[in-house]
Amino acid sequence: MGAQLREYKQKISSAQTTKKITKAMELIAASRIQKAMARVRASSPFSRAVTRAVSAVATHTSIDHPLTREPEKVTRSAILVMTSDRGLAGAFNSQVIKETLELAELLRSEGKDVTFYLFGRKAVGYFQFRRMIAADEWVGEADVPTFDTAVQIADALVQAYETDEAEGGVDEIHVVYNRFVSMMVQEPESVRLLPLEVVDADEAAGPVVAETFPLYEFEPEATEVLDALLPVYIQSRIFNALLQSAAAKQAATQKAMKSASDNADKLITDYTRLRNNARQAEITQQIAEIVGGADALAS
Repeated sequence: MGAQLREYKQKISSAQTTKKITKAMELIAASRIQKAMARVRASSPFSRAVTRAVSAVATHTSIDHPLTREPEKVTRSAILVMTSDRGLAGAFNSQVIKETLELAELLRSEGKDVTFYLFGRKAVGYFQFRRMIAADEWVGEADVPTFDTAVQIADALVQAYETDEAEGGVDEIHVVYNRFVSMMVQEPESVRLLPLEVVDADEAAGPVVAETFPLYEFEPEATEVLDALLPVYIQSRIFNALLQSAAAKQAATQKAMKSASDNADKLITDYTRLRNNARQAEITQQIAEIVGGADALAS
């Protein structure tokens, strides 16, 4: 009986230590998510401005640009997968990988070869474990992504898109990442980045009041303007996706750590009840032995 009491005490102590760790991680994630959301909001004005500029050029001209031209036949697709560098975030990484595999299966069913570009150690580790080859990978900045990283990713993707198919180029590029919806909801989302599909506004900025665009005159030529704007547009889209993924990761971590703290509380309550029952049983047994011994002496 004494060994059982010691076991319950050890389990209670272990659960209390776990609760301290998970509670601290929950508070850290809660503080970081505010900074992550502030970065998303700060990037919105620039993203909206670039989007409107690209929309104006694409809408008010009829030029044929390589980044906006639909290929006659798509034979090879690229997928940029955005995960985190660390775990302890519930289903944050697994749902992105699941969405990626489903998208890859859909593309292969359409007769397309799939090439992967990976961002985050979790994606790199998964693909290495499955022995799946990736064209390029970036790690180490998933928590606080920088614009320089977005530029590197955008340059690699645009270079692959502009390369001929015979030399290993791709015909279209997709991005899969977790979009921050709320503190409790983070949804995996896949968007086609190239050929370019110009959106009306940055997704993170929410609804935008409809505006009437004026007539435009381009100086220099519209082709040169589009050549300068499209790389910046792609970089801003990728950077926004990185920021969305970082904010969603912190929210997922906070939710997972809160759930872990609640489970630790439940374990402590259950083990305390079992320890009290075992202690009461031991006391009852000792009393029974004393009474039995006294009866035996009396008789």
